[in-house]
Amino acid sequence: MNTGVVSSRYAKALLRLVTETGRGEQVCAQVRLLLSDPDAAVSQGLEPEIEQLVKVLSANGRTDQLRRILLAFVPMYYRSVGEVLAHLTMASPIEGLPEKIQQLLEAQTGLRVLMETEIDPGIIGGFVLSVDGRLLDESVQGRLDKIRRELLRHNAKRIV
Repeated sequence: MNTGVVSSRYAKALLRLVTETGRGEQVCAQVRLLLSDPDAAVSQGLEPEIEQLVKVLSANGRTDQLRRILLAFVPMYYRSVGEVLAHLTMASPIEGLPEKIQQLLEAQTGLRVLMETEIDPGIIGGFVLSVDGRLLDESVQGRLDKIRRELLRHNAKRIV
């Protein structure tokens, strides 16, 4: 079976469970912590819903799918409560850009946008926006990488 289908089904089951228990916010917060820092999350003790998921995965021989399931769960949870998570990376702070992008996304999606921002000088200039698994790379580094790939592809055709 396709791992994407498996992940989606288990993520939907977890979403139903947290909806029933009314603990979606706590579980989603711990899932996000697990994805970013597994050791810290495990040392705090797992939420009962996550423990239950791990038991089911173990019983079905699918523990290798846990990360994919958790990655699928986060956007599902946010959408279920009328929100979407967006991550904006800028080379340096650009005054008003996060707010403008947030307004545009809210108007386009009809959902409340939870905007996270990060400064990364490594992208040289511009920004990278990630929303619901989609990526918009308008960074200088991204454009340089694209030019590099095109030159390599073009030169590879000439050699062959």
